[in-house]
Amino acid sequence: MARPPRFDTGQLLDAAVRLAASGGPASVTMSAVAQAVGAPSGSVYHRFSGRTALLAEVWLRTVERFQEGYTAVLGSHDDPRLAASAASRHVIAWSRHHPDEAALLLYGAADFDRPHWSQEHTARADAGNRRTLAAVHDLGKALGATGEQARERIALALIDLPLSIVRRHLRAGTELPPHAEDLAEECTAALLPPRAAPAFPATGKNPAQDAGPEEQRSGDQDRG
Repeated sequence: MARPPRFDTGQLLDAAVRLAASGGPASVTMSAVAQAVGAPSGSVYHRFSGRTALLAEVWLRTVERFQEGYTAVLGSHDDPRLAASAASRHVIAWSRHHPDEAALLLYGAADFDRPHWSQEHTARADAGNRRTLAAVHDLGKALGATGEQARERIALALIDLPLSIVRRHLRAGTELPPHAEDLAEECTAALLPPRAAPAFPATGKNPAQDAGPEEQRSGDQDRG
């Protein structure tokens, strides 16, 4: 009976995440990952065809884990405003609980050698990005965001703004403050389209015009 591998793919990618978070993508090499887990270099080459494949996998696993939770939150409420608030808070909370992954995502796919990825890795990245952007677009439609400028506001509110809070603290080497989620939610809410005014009844009249004489006199007395 064959022995199970001592070092699995997840362990190797975990080590690569830590290396990238502390030293940037350049620090993620086959030998560095092997050394980090105490494995022979052959164990890393057994699971990844080369450094480019390793970089692709560590980037994709990190991004896909974030995207999975983020898109789930975008569709978590019937009220799109509540969904928008939850999504903004999720960016902060996920980064707080996954500081190494959040630090890795300060970089871009190009920093992880995307131009040389395999077709399979590139397709995975594109598919994940399309799913996430589609979810943001759908929420924008539900919020009444129409036109290019309105869509830009939604992207700013749901993606760019909460990420800017995370990046500022990570780049300064400081922890996210306890109020970061509240701040992100407040700023996101300020950028959302205003709520539509309630429509008048089918008569097309102001509700006060439909009131009888007694109700109108009562209202006049209240305002007097």
